[in-house]
Amino acid sequence: MAEESARERAQKLFQQAYQYQAEGELDRAVALYKESIAIFPTAEAYTFLGWTYSFMDRYDEAIAECRHAIEVDPDFGNPYNDIGSYLIQKGQLDEAIPWLEKATRAQRYEARAFPYVNLGRLYEAKRQYRQALQNYKRALGEQPDYAVALQAVGRLQAMMN
Repeated sequence: MAEESARERAQKLFQQAYQYQAEGELDRAVALYKESIAIFPTAEAYTFLGWTYSFMDRYDEAIAECRHAIEVDPDFGNPYNDIGSYLIQKGQLDEAIPWLEKATRAQRYEARAFPYVNLGRLYEAKRQYRQALQNYKRALGEQPDYAVALQAVGRLQAMMN
């Protein structure tokens, strides 16, 4: 009963933190995510805390929180994609690849198109256009109406012909 109550309280704090994050009140969101984690740590709370840090350009802290998320639930795909995305932001393209690939294989991940698009962007930045195109197409295999991937496929196909 005590665990259920702690989980419920942590979830309420998580929801409040998310609302503050959406409103751009990032410091308040960070405080509430941390409070939620202190009560009942979840992979989601760590991941969203990391996401909030990324909005503050605090990528090393964002990556650290995603690593905590993976410790809590290694099957949760979001933190793998997020680490890859943050490494891309830091210009560490090669270091991002294994994280994004892990995201594509994560057992619990609803947005599997995202790491494929991130891999596409990464390979496009490296001028490895065939690999970029392949990943954009994989994104479309996951989410056929994903506009970013559709545009990228069209752009690359036009460029390569």
